[in-house]
Formats: sequence, C-alpha cells, structure tokens
Amino acid sequence: MSNIKSIIEKQRKFFYNGETKKLKFRMEKLKLLKKCILEREEEILKALKEDLNKHPFEAYETEIYMVIEEINYIMKNLKRWMKPKKVKTPFIHAISSSYTVSEPYGVSLIISPWNYPFQLSILPLVGSIAGGNCAIIKPSAYSPNTSSVVSRIVKDCFKEEFVAVIEGGREVNQSLLSEKFDYIFFTGSVKVGKVVMESASKNLTPITLELGGKSPCIVYKDANIDIAAKRIVWGKFLNAGQTCVAPDYLLVHKSIKEELLSNMKEYIKKFYGENPLNSNDFCRIVNEKHFDRLLSNLNDGNIYIGGNHIKEQLFIEPTIINNISWEDKIMRDEIFGPILPVIEYEEIRDIVEKINENPKPLALYLFTNSKYIEKEVMENISFGGGCINDTIIHLATSYMPFGGVGESGIGNYHGKSSFDTFTHKKSILKKSNSIDLDFRYPPYKNKLNLLKKIIK
Repeated sequence: MSNIKSIIEKQRKFFYNGETKKLKFRMEKLKLLKKCILEREEEILKALKEDLNKHPFEAYETEIYMVIEEINYIMKNLKRWMKPKKVKTPFIHAISSSYTVSEPYGVSLIISPWNYPFQLSILPLVGSIAGGNCAIIKPSAYSPNTSSVVSRIVKDCFKEEFVAVIEGGREVNQSLLSEKFDYIFFTGSVKVGKVVMESASKNLTPITLELGGKSPCIVYKDANIDIAAKRIVWGKFLNAGQTCVAPDYLLVHKSIKEELLSNMKEYIKKFYGENPLNSNDFCRIVNEKHFDRLLSNLNDGNIYIGGNHIKEQLFIEPTIINNISWEDKIMRDEIFGPILPVIEYEEIRDIVEKINENPKPLALYLFTNSKYIEKEVMENISFGGGCINDTIIHLATSYMPFGGVGESGIGNYHGKSSFDTFTHKKSILKKSNSIDLDFRYPPYKNKLNLLKKIIK
C-alpha cells in the first residue's frame, strides 16, 4: 500500500531532523496526549461499551486510568532517564571515562489487540514517545469503535509525520509487516506473534511480543478461602475472561475444593446477579468466531455453575467446569473467555511438575499463607509475572515491568521498562589524548605475562 510507504518515509524524515530527541518535545507531546484523552473520556467509554459491553467503571479502571497513570509516572521521571549514565571504566583503560546514552530507535510499529483496545494501543505509544520515536499504530479490526476513537485522538494530537494510525484487517497487517521498521511492538496471540517475529527477522528488526498462554491459579489448603474465591472470580471474569493474564485454569487442593467452589458460586451471583446474561456489569464476547470457539470448551468435565449463553448477543455467562483432567481438550489452548476449568490436587510438587511440562505461562497466581509453599512455587516455576493472594493486579503498576517469558512473550514494558524498550543503550568510552601507553600495541614481545598479572 503506497499510503503506508509514504507515511513511513515522512516519519523517518521527521525523525532524522532530531526534534523527537529533545526532552521538551517529548514532554509536550505526552502532556498533549493526556489532555486529549481526558477531553474524550466519554467518547472512549462509549466506544468500549459498543465493542465489548464494558461498564464505564471497568472501562475507566482498566483502560483510561492505567494510561493516565503511566503518562504521569513517565513525565515525572523522563528527564532523569534521558541523562547519560556514567559507568565504571576498567583499569586497563586508564585515563578514560565511560557512559551510556539511551537513544531512540526511529520509526516504531505498534500492533494492538481487541480485548483492551484503548489501553493496549496507547500504553506502548506512551513508551514510544518517551523514548523519542515516531510511531504507527495498527489497532484491531475486531474493536472498530475503539479503534476509530484511537485514530481520532491521534489525529487531533499529532501530525502524521510523528504518530499515525492505520486501520484495517489482516491485509493491512501484512502490508505493514512487509515494510522495514526500526522497532515492532506486538500484543496478541502466540500464533500471530510467530508471524510477526518471522516478518521482523527478515530485516533483523528488534521486537517486543506481549502474548499469552494458560496461566494457572493455585489455591493451597491453608488459603483464606473466602478472599481467594472473591479475587479469583473478579480476575477471571473481568472483561468476560478476555484478558491475557486472566486465570486460565484453577488448581485447588482436594481438601478445600468444595468450599472454594461454593464461595466462588456465591460471588458470581453477588457480582453479576442470579442471571448474569442480564447484567450491565458483564462484558460480551468480541465476535461470533470467538463465541463459537468458546462454546466448544463446554464439552469437558461437569458444569458447576453457568454454561448458559445467548448467541445473538454474544453473551456467555461466568462458567466453572469441575472434574477436569490435564488430558481434556479445554487444557490444550488458552481459553480467553469466561470459562474456568477446575483440577484438584493433593501434593504441591505434583502440580509444579505438571505446570513445568507445558509452555511457560504469562501469569501465575498462588493463594497460600505458607512461606514454604510460596517459595516452592515461586522458585520452581518460570512465568512472566503474577500475584500471591490476588489476581491480575501485578500489571497495573508503573513500578514493575510487565511481560512474558518463553512462548508467553519476549520483552516487557510499563514505567521505566517502557522507556528502556523503546530505546537502545549506546555505550561510549571517551579516551584521553594526554597519555598513550604503548602496552596494547605490537610488537607484543614480553607483554603477555604482564597482561596476565593485570587481570588476576
């Protein structure tokens, strides 16, 4: 597409004039972005309601609030992050000084998903601007109303030569990925992430992949059962389970399973009423394709609560499925919807081994009051990030990096990590001209023993 090529060329030309590298420019653009978002809050919330039936509170909490907090945090710290960092210089390089500089990559491509279509478009953009880059955002075609709002906000805030939004479906994605970018930031499925990585490899383009996977939630027998039930129900059914870090399956100790499930059942009713399909607080499935995919997961085990659905409205009520085994179909792929399979266990070591047989999850949640169990799980299972005695909230902070490991992702962002992700650390050693020792130059006769003494 010629328009894509034209935008990239304009952005690359604008980047090389050096304007985006200035602190004042970056701060002004972040401030302007914040202003535009706050002015269009109602428009954003309306779009999220239309795309996913998000309640204004949930939409503000998980989409707008996180972006504003991130902008505030980055603006507060950006000047310090941009300063060259002095580092030590080895003795062998005497009469030298060393430092690192965080420099922008250039033109970045941000491909965002449909499940948190505003937050996951704008949060990476905040990092790109903070890093001094130009950017093209490709929002999801599955959330057209929110994508349109993102496009309008960007057009109001920025010139196309700095930040542009290109809407469209798979064909647009393919066209974008065929172009050369200086950095690619992708959020989405593992399957599409592999395509992005393959495309990036053709130009050796650095990438961040924020993917997903089957994130386990472990409840040990000494957990506070009522609090665990409340927090698991909230984390799992937020956004109708269409959250990359949602608990994907529940591992509960055999001795407390019935009590935990009973409490979870009561919290589902408390949160969403006796008929969640009529709740204004519960999101819908994004489209018919995902709706049909989710229904195919209802054939395993025994439905403990839920299972009802309305295809015309794309609603599936919060569903817990009991008596699931590791071999069932539902345990093969990430669910990404309001269905929670339950597996009981007796020994913590057994489930640690079982989790480790599968790809590394994006998130892990553990409910326990035991330091021993906490240590056993945290030290022996690799995962992107997670919580002890809660779910999901570990990503809602600018003070920690968020990202996956292995098949659940490459790289991370949020706060300082966003700045680091969108910048290259350039290392510089400055040598004095006042003295130039002959030690390192040929001929090397009789110098080897002296070199060995220096490094001992």
